[in-house]
Amino acid sequence: MYNPNRRFWILISIVGISGFSQGMLLPLIAVIFENSGITSTLNGFHATAMYIGALISSPFIEKPLRKLGYKPMIAIGTLLIIISLTVFPLWQAFWFWFVLRLIIGIGDQLLHFGTQTWITASSPIHKRGRNIAIYGFFFSVGFATGPLMTRFVSIHTYLPFWIAAGISLIAWLLLLTIKNEIPDKDDNDVDGKEDTSFNRFAKAWKLAWVAFLPPLGYGFLEASLHGNFPVYALRTGINVDQLSIILPTFAIGSLLTQMPLGVLSDIIGRKKLLLIIMFGGFTTFMIASIFETNFWGLFICLSIAGMLVGSTFSLGLSFMADLLPKNLLPAGNILCGVCYSIGSIIGPFIGGLYIQLFPNGSFFYVISTVLLLIFISLVAFKQKGLKQAVHSPQP
Repeated sequence: MYNPNRRFWILISIVGISGFSQGMLLPLIAVIFENSGITSTLNGFHATAMYIGALISSPFIEKPLRKLGYKPMIAIGTLLIIISLTVFPLWQAFWFWFVLRLIIGIGDQLLHFGTQTWITASSPIHKRGRNIAIYGFFFSVGFATGPLMTRFVSIHTYLPFWIAAGISLIAWLLLLTIKNEIPDKDDNDVDGKEDTSFNRFAKAWKLAWVAFLPPLGYGFLEASLHGNFPVYALRTGINVDQLSIILPTFAIGSLLTQMPLGVLSDIIGRKKLLLIIMFGGFTTFMIASIFETNFWGLFICLSIAGMLVGSTFSLGLSFMADLLPKNLLPAGNILCGVCYSIGSIIGPFIGGLYIQLFPNGSFFYVISTVLLLIFISLVAFKQKGLKQAVHSPQP
């Protein structure tokens, strides 16, 4: 018998494995390149490849989703990731690895767009906050364990790539066991017109632009923290073993509060909660700049920062779903992914450039500034004429 609950858990497991691959690749390649003498700017630029791939594929994935359904999109995306991870060890070259990261970005975008839209479209409205929080929780679990793979470099440089490819293959096989679904036709119809791109995206942006900023900020923070911070930390005296412990603390911190914040957002409202955590994150990273050469200081600050802003993507996704009508949800999901990709692209580049131009300045100033700007935007946003759905949590 068909079991939607089983499908939900398989989907979020796939998301967790995707998070694992992303969490592994960013610090792993950053460390390999740093040890090979690649500059911080080029290192940061290389980290953007995955997000460039996600960005350039975004305008072209909605029509195939309507035609093929959710499952084939997710399956194709996962397969691209598996193949790329397997090919990495064949040739260590800057531009070859850049192209592979680009392909992984396309695969990740297909995977996340399929899973996000399937979950938001099939979740009962009273469970939206909880279900999206679970989605974010599993991604964070994967992202938290990914950086631990850097330790396996001492055994063999390419062992982490082989492990990630094997785990991704398991996810692909699990996906084959669930039944495909195709989005309702009226979900792709705006004002009686068949939507292709601009009209639908423009309408979604006009209604919910502020909800796309937390995913953008999370992408910036996540990519720069995992792509630039390893380089910065190594230069300030933190060794690789300490780094492999410090990096996961941000994601682990988010695990502790992902579900409680998701439920709390259903009670007090997404905007109010986002205001609180954005300002708290800004403050925490400013404090981290004081302890940037201290292992335990960084450990504590990144743990607290993860508890506060580690849920910003899932909260932004929920906020978007509150602000948009059902027929614009696929467009909203794409825009969340686009903004996340934009943040992830500019994050490592700006972070790497800052490290190179201001070697005596704190890397955490960059992240704090971004969080403060999003806080100001949330304060300025007026919900006049818009209804935010706030629901009591269900047992």
